[in-house]
Amino acid sequence: MENVKLCDSDYRFMRIVWEYAPVNSGELVRLCREALGWKKSTTYTVIKKLCGKGYITNENAVVSAVIPREKVQKEESEYFVERTFGGSLPQFVAAFLGGKTLSEKDAERIKEMIDAHKEG
Repeated sequence: MENVKLCDSDYRFMRIVWEYAPVNSGELVRLCREALGWKKSTTYTVIKKLCGKGYITNENAVVSAVIPREKVQKEESEYFVERTFGGSLPQFVAAFLGGKTLSEKDAERIKEMIDAHKEG
């Protein structure tokens, strides 16, 4: 599976699947009704669509995720930074922080992540 693009409603649905999978499809209908306000038919339509794309499986009325949350988050983040900031990570970070302060713990964790991804 190469690039994964999810519209907002599919992403919100997948967040439920990632949290609860493997989940009985009837229970998934209940969860989607509570969290998204969806009707039973809407949930089953999305299950069928995302099964067809290979993102989830529905075997014996049990829905499981095929595509990992981290893969979707990575691709969505890369797309957002490219589209909004011309691919500039420093511009994204500056806009994201925008006057916010970081805790010492968060700042240290970010430094460690940067060090782990430096070239050379």
